[in-house]
Amino acid sequence: AHMLCFTSDVWEVDMPPGHRFPMSKYKKVRKAVQAHINDSEQQIQCDFRVSPLATFEQISTTHCKEYIQRYLSGHMTEAENRNIGFPWTLQHVNRTLSSTGGTLAAACDAYEEYIRRCNTLDLDVSDDQTDNAHLCWSAHIAGGTHHAFRDYGEGFCIFSDIAVAANVLLQKFPHQSSTADPTTKSKGIRRILIIDLDVHQGNGNAALFQGNDKVQTFSVHCRSNYFSKKEHSDLDIELPAGSTDDTYLTTLKHWLRRIEEHPFDDDSDQQGKKCQRQKPFDFIFYQAGVDIHKDDRLGRLSISQEGISKRNHLVFDFADRMRAPLVICMGGGYPKDDWAPILTAHAGVYIEAHQYLSSFGRDLT
Repeated sequence: AHMLCFTSDVWEVDMPPGHRFPMSKYKKVRKAVQAHINDSEQQIQCDFRVSPLATFEQISTTHCKEYIQRYLSGHMTEAENRNIGFPWTLQHVNRTLSSTGGTLAAACDAYEEYIRRCNTLDLDVSDDQTDNAHLCWSAHIAGGTHHAFRDYGEGFCIFSDIAVAANVLLQKFPHQSSTADPTTKSKGIRRILIIDLDVHQGNGNAALFQGNDKVQTFSVHCRSNYFSKKEHSDLDIELPAGSTDDTYLTTLKHWLRRIEEHPFDDDSDQQGKKCQRQKPFDFIFYQAGVDIHKDDRLGRLSISQEGISKRNHLVFDFADRMRAPLVICMGGGYPKDDWAPILTAHAGVYIEAHQYLSSFGRDLT
C-alpha cells in the first residue's frame, strides 16, 4: 500500500517585497510533512514526487483556449493580473502549470491504482462492496485554486486544478454501462464530488460545473467572506463569522450525512424492484483550506487546530464510507506574523491522511 504526495515547490517564484501571498509556505509544509512521515512508524509508505506541468490540452478541457494562451504568453492586461493578485512572470507560469499538473497527476494515480486493486481482487467497482480497494489516496501539497473561472482568474487563482483534474478523469475514464474489456472491472467514472472546506466559497468550481450532473460541488464557507459575486454550488452551506468548532463540526457532519443519504440514482428497476445500490460517487476531491483557522489573517471563522483535525477526519470517514478514491489539495491558509499555526494546520491535513490510511494496516492491496 502507498500514498503519493505531489509537490510543486521546486518551481520557486520571487514575489514582490511586501506581497501578501505566502508563497514560501508550500516548501515549509512539504518539508514538515516529509519530516514527520519519515520519522514515524506508520505502516504504509508515502512517496513524494515533483508535480508535472499541465499541458495546454489538459487545461483546455476546462478553460478558454484564448485565455490560456494569453496567460502562457504574457499577454494578460494589468487589470486581469491585478484581479488575480499576482504580477505575471515566467516563474509564475511554471508554478501555475505545476499547481494544476500536480492535482491532475494525483487524481490519475489514485484512480488507476483503484482499478489495479479491483482487478487484482476481482471486485466489481460499480457497487459499494469493494473491501479496502478504494483506500488509494493521493495528495498535492499545493493546488485547491478554486477561484478560477473559464476565462479569467481571481483570488490568487489562474486555472482551477481540481476542475481540470475532474474533466480529464471524466474524459480518460468515461462511464460505460458495461465494459467491453473483460480484463478490467472498471466501468469508468459516473460522478465526482468536490468537497470544498476553504473559508471562501469555491465560486470558480461552482460556475465551471453549473448544470453538470457528473460533478457535484459542495462548499462550506464563511457567510461574510465573499470578495466577488456569489456563485451557486450544488450545495452551499454558509456559516456566520466567528463560528467555532462546535457549530462548524456539527454542520459539516450533518451535511455530509445528508449527501450520503441523498438518492442520486434510482435504485429500482423497471418493475419497481430494488436493485443493488450503486456508489453515488466514483471519485472525491477534498479542498482542505485551513483559512478557517482562528489565527488566519484573511479568514473570519474561529476554528481551532483540534477542530481542523476533526474536520479532516469527518471527510476521511466520509470518503471511506463512500468507497471512493480521494485526492487532497491544499487550499487557503494565510499566516499572521507567526506562521506556525497555519503551517501546522496545512501539514496536519497530509499527516493525518497518512495516519488514517496506516490505521487500516498493510492489507491495502
